Amino acid sequence: MNRVHRYQITLTPLLADDGADADAPVLVFTHHNHDDLIQIVERVRQVSGLEADSAAATAVGLKLLGGVMLAERDNPLFDGLRQPLRQFIQMLKALSKRG
Repeated sequence: MNRVHRYQITLTPLLADDGADADAPVLVFTHHNHDDLIQIVERVRQVSGLEADSAAATAVGLKLLGGVMLAERDNPLFDGLRQPLRQFIQMLKALSKRG
């Protein structure tokens, strides 16, 4: 049986660049994935050449979007993204195999 990893994603506004208070509400939602996102973020940080936060945002963003696209495989909204996203993920995985 495949393990399902469950996550609570929290987006918390920080102090704005102009010094204004960040009054926006916190965004919280749940997501489940068959992969361990923490391990994936660490791998992407190691092999991507991106700064740590950029690598984390890339890995989490890809996994969140990919998970929704997989769940919504019949939704034509994602048709234009499927092949380019697949190619990008394959390129990222190839970096991981080399590193």
